[in-house]
Amino acid sequence: MELTVFGATGGTGRLVVEQALAAGHDVTAVVRDRARLPVPDQERLHVAVGPVTDRPAVLAAVTGANAVVDALGANDTGPTSIRVDAARVIVPAMREAGVTRLVVVSAAGFHTTGDGPFVRWGVKPVLGRFLRHSFADMAAMEKIVRASGLDWTIVLPPRLTNGPRTGRFRSAVDRSVRGSFSITRADLADAVLQAVTDDRLRHAEFSVAAA
Repeated sequence: MELTVFGATGGTGRLVVEQALAAGHDVTAVVRDRARLPVPDQERLHVAVGPVTDRPAVLAAVTGANAVVDALGANDTGPTSIRVDAARVIVPAMREAGVTRLVVVSAAGFHTTGDGPFVRWGVKPVLGRFLRHSFADMAAMEKIVRASGLDWTIVLPPRLTNGPRTGRFRSAVDRSVRGSFSITRADLADAVLQAVTDDRLRHAEFSVAAA
């Protein structure tokens, strides 16, 4: 499979690239700075350098892909529009290139379907105040993805950690995973790659958390 990965130098995106290559996929990693992608050059890795707001560059990066993964993220709690700005470029580029499969990483923190009362009314409102800018950006991105006409999946992880890949995680479709509040970035990358090829997850929210 040929995958295009946006956010390839981020904590999750880099692991998506590494795991995809290890699984035998061809990967186009879209980065702003090649030096920040600590993955050795190899035959199946293609690196596209440029901002995600560069429409011609994004079109070139997605052309010929079987699927696109958006693992972009912001590094602070201040105002940001990186996710929605990227979606406004990636989605039309995919339509123009005839690429239909899109998997985006968002966050479980502002989704409450299936949550218990304590999490819904206690934990997540507090979290939402602290991360209001990034959550607003992700929510706007999700709106574009849902209306895209593409075969999308929105992956919803809780708090991310830097632990090892375990190969095990809990999941739920169109509702929250209850009783688990973190996942390693390595297991999240695993879940993202599984979602790419799972037809049951098309047009669905895929919540994941540590087992």
